[in-house]
Amino acid sequence: RAEPKAEQSIDLIGKNEVYGDTRHEVSVYVKVFRNSPFLVCMDLALSQERIIDPNYLWIGPDGSDLQGQGYVNLTETGKLMVMGFRVWMSGAYTCTLSHKVIETTTQEEIEMVEAYKFMVYAYREADHAYQISVRFSTTHCRLKKHRLFVEMLNKILNSTISHLTCHITGSSYKCHSIRTPKNGLQHELFVNFLVSPFAPGWEEICHKVPYDCEDVTNRRVRQAAERIGKFFHQLKHVLKYEFHTVPTIQYVDNSFSMTPIDSCRPGFGKNHHSHQNCASCCVVCGPGTYSPNNEVTCRTCASPQARMYGAESC
Repeated sequence: RAEPKAEQSIDLIGKNEVYGDTRHEVSVYVKVFRNSPFLVCMDLALSQERIIDPNYLWIGPDGSDLQGQGYVNLTETGKLMVMGFRVWMSGAYTCTLSHKVIETTTQEEIEMVEAYKFMVYAYREADHAYQISVRFSTTHCRLKKHRLFVEMLNKILNSTISHLTCHITGSSYKCHSIRTPKNGLQHELFVNFLVSPFAPGWEEICHKVPYDCEDVTNRRVRQAAERIGKFFHQLKHVLKYEFHTVPTIQYVDNSFSMTPIDSCRPGFGKNHHSHQNCASCCVVCGPGTYSPNNEVTCRTCASPQARMYGAESC
């Protein structure tokens, strides 16, 4: 993911290259453990010209020369790729391009110097869960069987999605009396719960794909939420089968709703203002900020002690 530029063509972006800009820094987002695109030590216009005696100097976030570093691929034409991107590799990558311009009439050689700055950030995909809301009609709000009904519902749903290593968490319910213009006073049970991909055993699945674990968990929890949606679509038949009679608590047709809930791993967060071009990403927390849990925001340190990227505490 790179900050789009109006002057960049689709062809150039497709070549996995991001060009510099002398007017401002260029933001680049690299998924953790993946290779960065090639950062090109020139702007798009200069890349179309003949350059005499070019010399490139790449400096990493820690201020050291990147030439000869084992985790970079540095080409003779000034392109830099950071390989197997880790959190600590985030930061400013600057390149100085020096080259000569020869005057046509005097043949005088003039030394030209341009500087390019890339802000490169590690990111992860957000971890997804799904908030589910459903409603049931009931004969009265003071029935003691409501608790047993919700417990049984949770048990059935958990058995439905257990093979996906997902489970139901945060289940709650509340009964409301509702007056309607046509049907008078009715009573409805509002049930809410979260479908989480982190049921016991989920780590074992991640051990097989440690680099893109969130991709696997997100796919599983989506399948689980869709399976639950299908369950409620067929719920009238299920209740009749389970209870063998028409139950006093019945599903309200089309009351099923599903809302995605995102969370980020510790050390990562979302910031729509600072990272507009990766707004859906969990971007590494910058210096002076931290994230100790699975929230979606990086907190600001009371004192500027966290000088590194990806801090989980100050």
